Amino acid sequence: MTQSIPSRSATTSTAPTGAQSDANHDQDRLARGRRALDRIDGEAGHNVIAALADIAPDFATYVIEFPFGDIYSRPGLDLRSREIATIAALTALGNAGPQLKVHIHAGLNVGLSREEITEVIMQMAVYAGFPSALNGLFAAKAVYAEADAKAAAAA
Repeated sequence: MTQSIPSRSATTSTAPTGAQSDANHDQDRLARGRRALDRIDGEAGHNVIAALADIAPDFATYVIEFPFGDIYSRPGLDLRSREIATIAALTALGNAGPQLKVHIHAGLNVGLSREEITEVIMQMAVYAGFPSALNGLFAAKAVYAEADAKAAAAA
C-alpha cells in the first residue's frame, strides 16, 4: 500500500542548477524515506501518513523525509536497535500511545520478539516510572491482540 504524498518543492526545467540540486536531494530523501517506511512500519506507518493527507500533507512529507529518509536510513545502528530505542523513548514519554503502538508494530516488523518488546517497556519503569511502563504494556497488549486477530483472519 503506497500513499501518494505531494512533494514540497517541484523541479521545473527553468530552475537554476542549485534549485534543481536541492529538489533532487529532496526527492532522494523522500524516496529513501518511503522505502524505509515500507520496511519498518509497513501498513501502520502508511495509515499515519494517510491520516495527515487532508490536514497537513506537507507534514506527512516531513515525516517521511526526516525520520525515515535521514535518521532511520543512517548507518551505525540496525533497525532492531533503532526500534528498541524508539519504543523505550515513546514509553518513557508516557503521552505518545498512538505512536508507541505504531513502533511496537515496527519492532515486530524488524524482528523483535514480543518478549523483547515487553522487556524494553518494563525496563522503562525504572527510568520513567510505573505509570509510563503500565501505559506502554497496555499499548503492547493491544498491538499483540491486533496481530493475533490479523493472523487468525489470514489463516
